[in-house]
Parts: sequence; C-alpha cells; structure tokens
Amino acid sequence: MMTLYSGTSCPFSQRCRIVLYEKGMDFQVIDVDLHDKPEDLAVMNPYNKVPVLVERDLILHEANIINEYIDERFPHPQLMPADPVMRARARLFLYRFEEELFSHVSVIEHGSQKAADKSRSVIRDNLTQLVPLFVKQKFMLGEDYSMLDVAIAPLLWRLEHYAITLPKQAAPLLKYAERLFVRPAFIEALTPSEKVMRK
Repeated sequence: MMTLYSGTSCPFSQRCRIVLYEKGMDFQVIDVDLHDKPEDLAVMNPYNKVPVLVERDLILHEANIINEYIDERFPHPQLMPADPVMRARARLFLYRFEEELFSHVSVIEHGSQKAADKSRSVIRDNLTQLVPLFVKQKFMLGEDYSMLDVAIAPLLWRLEHYAITLPKQAAPLLKYAERLFVRPAFIEALTPSEKVMRK
C-alpha cells in the first residue's frame, strides 16, 4: 500500500491527495505537522519537505513526480495525456505553474509584506493570463480533467487565504475553479485546515 506523508495545509501535498482520491485506490495518508516535522522525514527526503510517497522500497518526493508515478502505476482514470506531444506540453505547463505561480506561494507565507504583495500581484497577473482558456473549454486541456487541473486547484482554493483578488474579467477562471472544487476527489482530499481557508 502507498503511504503519503502530507502537510495538512501544504498545497503540494493537496495535489497528491487529490490524485490518490481520483484514482480511488488503497492508500494511507500520514499528516505531518510542518512546524514539528518527524525526524524520519529528513531521511526520506533530503530537502526535509512534504509530500513524500512511500511504496515498499520506493521513496519519492516532489508533488509532480509523485503524481506522474501514481498516474503511470494506476492508469485509470488517466490524468496525463496519452499522446507524447500533449504530454510534453502538459509537463511544460506544470513547469510554468511552478515558476510563475507556486514559487511565489512561499514568499506570501514567509516573506516581508512588500515581497508578499509583489508575489500576490505576480500570481494575480499570471492567473489572469489563463482566463481566455476557459471561455471556450471546460478544463486546462479541453474537455477532459487532467494533471494540470490537479496542479492548479490548490492555488485557486487558497486565493482568499493568500489575499489574492482577481479582476472582474477573471470570471471564467473562477467558474472553472468551482468546477474543480465540486469534484468528489477534491472534496475528499481536503483536510480540516484546508476547509477553513475559504468562507
């Protein structure tokens, strides 16, 4: 059985929980207190961060790597595109999310007020650029839910929590977010500390 060491308020851990629930398989989640991490976490992950996935003698860290492994190991429903070209494009998107969106999350959580405000506006502007996608399609890659939707969902869930206000023209993006939030796997994957992040 797979075991996921997961932070209860960590957006990267939430991604992995969503994928595990989407797959509907047997797994165990071990909640990690990010302010009092267990000693064995640093043994499993040299960066001493969550999420960490353990399956027999395999230990993985980094949310996107964990999620691709789960997707390949349990192919239904498939979350990464089957076509190599589309899959490569999806990986580029995932990389862009890390660079242009999620790299700013730790600044909002731990940086100075000035740095946090700058990061909020970068996230707001980068999310606003995605709006045209959702005028014509249901999900990131079209009509099918994919790993890209999994990857961005934790950030969209935390907009209010991070004090990020999107402009009026972002309405299609917010409607898209609501489509993600009503998925059974998304709801099941929420921890009590994540549930209170939105009113």
